[in-house]
Amino acid sequence: MKYKNMLKTAAALTLILSVGCGAKDPVTEEEKKSESEVQVISVEEAKNMMEEQEVIIVDVRTRAEFEEAHIEGAILLTLDTIPNQAEEIIPDKTATYLLYCRSGNRSNQAANLLVDMGYEKIYDFGGIIDWTYGTVSGAE
Repeated sequence: MKYKNMLKTAAALTLILSVGCGAKDPVTEEEKKSESEVQVISVEEAKNMMEEQEVIIVDVRTRAEFEEAHIEGAILLTLDTIPNQAEEIIPDKTATYLLYCRSGNRSNQAANLLVDMGYEKIYDFGGIIDWTYGTVSGAE
């Protein structure tokens, strides 16, 4: 995945620069907590989180795709509406959100948008095409 490779490269460059640029104050635990990033997880990890903790499942596909089949309990927040509607539809920026789309591309884009908007716990579990646990159809 391009995103994982970019993260690895960025981490390596950060390490090289921090070592090569002399002593630097260590990052505090509070600073680490304030830095949100997208967590990419497997479908199985997402399913476990759904069963073990309070999460909000977010489908970022189109309304037609959602109505055809979606994960039970998911809410629809299409990728193109995130900049204007995210704070209305998912107002709690500290809640845990599990995002998916059809194949993983749109959910990755959506996850990064939400992190940029200040959402703290964003998990991308890819696409419904990999979801083997059953779906429902309809608008709700």
